[in-house]
Amino acid sequence: MPRYASSRIPAKWRKLIRQIPGYDPVKSAATGDRFNTDEAEDACDFFPSCLRHVKGARAGQPFELETWQQAIIANLFGWQRKNKAGRWVRRYRETFIMVGRKNGKTPLAAGVILYVLTCDGEPGAEIYGAAAEYGQASLVFDHAKGMVAQDDQLRAALKVYAGQSKAITMESAFSSYKVISAEAFSKHGYNTHLYVIDEVHAQPDSELIDTLETSTAAREQPIAFLITTSDYEREDSICNEKHAYASAVRDNGGDPDKPGHDSRFLPVVYEASIDDDWTDPAVWAKANPNIGVSMEEDYLPSKCCKAQESPRFLNTFLRLHLNVRTQQDTRWLSMEHWDACAGAVNLDELEGLPCVGAIDLAKTSDMTAVVLAFKHEDDTISLVSSFFLPEAAAEHGRENDELYQRWATSGHLTLTSGNVADYEFIQAHVLECQKRFNVAEWPYDPWNATQFAQNLENQGLNVTEHRQGDISMSEPSKEFERLVMSHKIRHAGHPVLRWNVGNASVRTGPTGLIKPDKSGGKKRGENKNKIDGLVASIMAIGRLLAQPEDTASVYETRGLISL
Repeated sequence: MPRYASSRIPAKWRKLIRQIPGYDPVKSAATGDRFNTDEAEDACDFFPSCLRHVKGARAGQPFELETWQQAIIANLFGWQRKNKAGRWVRRYRETFIMVGRKNGKTPLAAGVILYVLTCDGEPGAEIYGAAAEYGQASLVFDHAKGMVAQDDQLRAALKVYAGQSKAITMESAFSSYKVISAEAFSKHGYNTHLYVIDEVHAQPDSELIDTLETSTAAREQPIAFLITTSDYEREDSICNEKHAYASAVRDNGGDPDKPGHDSRFLPVVYEASIDDDWTDPAVWAKANPNIGVSMEEDYLPSKCCKAQESPRFLNTFLRLHLNVRTQQDTRWLSMEHWDACAGAVNLDELEGLPCVGAIDLAKTSDMTAVVLAFKHEDDTISLVSSFFLPEAAAEHGRENDELYQRWATSGHLTLTSGNVADYEFIQAHVLECQKRFNVAEWPYDPWNATQFAQNLENQGLNVTEHRQGDISMSEPSKEFERLVMSHKIRHAGHPVLRWNVGNASVRTGPTGLIKPDKSGGKKRGENKNKIDGLVASIMAIGRLLAQPEDTASVYETRGLISL
């Protein structure tokens, strides 16, 4: 079997393995490392010879590796080093692969798992596929399972368990691949040969990866195979930590005296720069090597158009499709679209329409918002907003005092006596709204509002808790965004509500859940950027759209409340 030292790598392979963006595996090799073309070829040939695609337009077709994928596989399995016992083992122990969404990361990971499971010759190999959630980890398994089902030799050699505990075993070698997740991962007893982490950016911290890394200590040539898109700028991000390390290794250039010198780490980072023109197709290619292969040619153009229309989606486009790390908080709604919704609202015409009223109650000396949302027959939504503030909070020299005084003069803000919120005054306003309009429900944030809500319930109002967590706020927030973007809201140009909308950023979790947040946060002062009216609007619209279509008027079943 021919063996090649680094200086004797055939031109074909030398060109291929240098296809990793910005990284030269030859220059970064340690003394004594070598590139074994037979090992590289065996690994690359395994994919089209034994594997077939499972999903999409290429389902059932042989898994022909693209050049960028060949470069990863050839480097990962072709490079070797001698261990202390004098045996040739794999050079690379870890690879970090950051590439845009829809570029085939998941099937590539499934193929690596099956190759290592069946061809590595590792006795009792323990392979784990992990993610922040079991469902995400199962996506790689689904591809692996489908690949096994389409190949006679794999089907004969492997046993697939697709029940609640997902696994693929090769009983002749006492080896297995199992699906695990961060929340259910045991910290003891693993002897890992290969672990695959899907969507590293979704990991809440480094605990899972750290634990798996330590579990490889007894193996001669373990592999950590990490795949992901970009994360946000946040604390405790193992994805950002790995990205920083991968970038340093990539940029080191093989200099042992500079940071980032690590011949055992394979950095594969496809990314655009924050300074790039994100509307330029040439920029898209930096993060998406599989354009026209695993993604249709019109996929990114359509997403780019959406990003140009939606400030919130721009964040998603940059992070998930271009691998540009964004701030956790980004401006949410376009004020141009918001102002286009400033149609007049006639209170008399709203009487009898389906309505939900939401309350964002001030803690003590802050602003309270009461927003009524009405649904018209054409599915447009009208908002009627009221804001209340203790008069002491609007005194000269206080935060936002000029704004508050101006809005109080124009009648858009009610200043109540004293230096704390006047809950009795606000309660009277809510009861007046209930008398006049067909208010089916009053959602409220339960924080510091339990007694207030109890008082309203004692008056016969249907009050419901609406917590401010990611899950409870995400769908209503997305619906609110859709209505604004499609100009299906009328808000009468209320200046306080407009101010709230302009203050709002959006916080997007790794699983796509969103919720409004105060832009700037503590850097600008906790009390400056109010979004109370926006939060109340989202709660009201969310509950309004959740109402059954045939819900009878509350007055038809209970009658009017006498005050």
